Amino acid sequence: MFKGHPKGLIPAALANMGERFGFYTMMAILVLFLQAKFGLNEVDSGLIYATFYSSIYFLAIVGGIIADRTKNYKGTILAGLLMMAFGYLLLAIPTPTPVPSMALYLTATCIGLAVIAFGNGLFKGNLQALVGQMYDDPKYDKVRDSGFSLFYMFINVGGIFAPMIAPALRSWWLSRAGYTYNATLPELCHQQIGGTLSEQAAERFHALANEVSAAPVTDFTAFSNDYLNVFNEGFHYAFGVAILAMLISLVIYLKNKVNFPDPAKKAAEAKANNTVVEMDIKEVKQRIYALLAVFGVVIFFWFSFHQNGLTLTMFARDYTVLKIGGIDLNPEIFQSMNPFFVVFLTPLVVGIFGWLRNRGIEPSTPKKIAIGMLIAALAYVLMTLGSLDVPLFSTVKEMGGLPESAKVTPFLLIGAYFILTVAELFISPLGISFVSKVAPPQYQGLMQGLWLGATGAGNQLLVFGAMLYAGVPIWLTWTVFIVACSISMFIMIFMLKWLERVSE
Repeated sequence: MFKGHPKGLIPAALANMGERFGFYTMMAILVLFLQAKFGLNEVDSGLIYATFYSSIYFLAIVGGIIADRTKNYKGTILAGLLMMAFGYLLLAIPTPTPVPSMALYLTATCIGLAVIAFGNGLFKGNLQALVGQMYDDPKYDKVRDSGFSLFYMFINVGGIFAPMIAPALRSWWLSRAGYTYNATLPELCHQQIGGTLSEQAAERFHALANEVSAAPVTDFTAFSNDYLNVFNEGFHYAFGVAILAMLISLVIYLKNKVNFPDPAKKAAEAKANNTVVEMDIKEVKQRIYALLAVFGVVIFFWFSFHQNGLTLTMFARDYTVLKIGGIDLNPEIFQSMNPFFVVFLTPLVVGIFGWLRNRGIEPSTPKKIAIGMLIAALAYVLMTLGSLDVPLFSTVKEMGGLPESAKVTPFLLIGAYFILTVAELFISPLGISFVSKVAPPQYQGLMQGLWLGATGAGNQLLVFGAMLYAGVPIWLTWTVFIVACSISMFIMIFMLKWLERVSE
């Protein structure tokens, strides 16, 4: 599988895999943590989630500029790893719940998220740029797309297990205090403390409290305070797992960075040997215009795709039966489906593309991206059809949660994640490959940063998903994402010939 690829590919993928493990540990629980810790509603927690998720990618532009100007990609990446570890440490320190001061503790949490975001901005795009530079050697150019697909597959191995670790740690911490896990209880506990429970919700809350507690509950306010505190301590310790993952990634990176390209050294050698080749200014502009056009289009895809940590996780919590056979599930576990399918499907997709390439009929990278957007739209068609009969979220909230008999099968979400993953394999790794091929050499870090910045713009729009989820029928929420993916596809098709010509 790795035959014919540069030897630095696997170490780079492993270094990124550790970082992604930590990242997905956090993202699996972030929106649920914000709601359970601070009692935030779907829109407010969605706004913080979207802002954090987008800033990670926007700050990659800053990281790209720093690396391009200093030519010190390796040092910039190292600084990013250390900053991310420190940010996770800030989140891992347990604080009391309910919080004594909402302003103080929510601000402290947001500062921790900001540190992680800046560290990620220094790390992510620049590592991708280094991988792209490995394929600048003509003997590797034909396997550039498959190389980035393999890189993408490896980093998703960490994402398979991360969403399992955090819930397991939280449930174990609850069990030590004599409690069991229930996804709807944190919100009901906050309502009990705030005195906002409806009569129907109060009845359900009292039943659930006695169901999860080893001892009979008589003081429901005291129970609410204690359950929330223990519940969120488990979340804090789960963030500590991310620190360990970052340290593993750091060790792998330091041990293997000698195998990574050194742009500064390469530029100095070229200058000394008078072999510097300046790209024509007109070609530079054409390449940048093409990349900016693609960046603008994929915003709509990422707006739809990254609902996995927001509205799709909320749907898992509120509308999905959390059991398959005799196995109990949790809302976060569905986020393991995407990286699992990435790892499972990547060899198949790479093999198909290789088979087509050997016969001279492999689609161009821009065409693959357009196909991926169509596939993503189909995932939300499935979600729309599966959500036609579910009630409004406001109705569910008033009831204190849906009864199991009214919830949908978990295979609906599993099917949607499968289709979305196929779409992702046509877009994300191939988009990174496209950027690495088309970007002018002097702007490699910046262009990778702008690719991630486009992802950030799509992520900032995620909050509209949370607003739709809370305010309109669920099937209509998914329909908006169908429209967004379809718009992206048609624009890519319109630009196809131009993009193919620029990338030749």
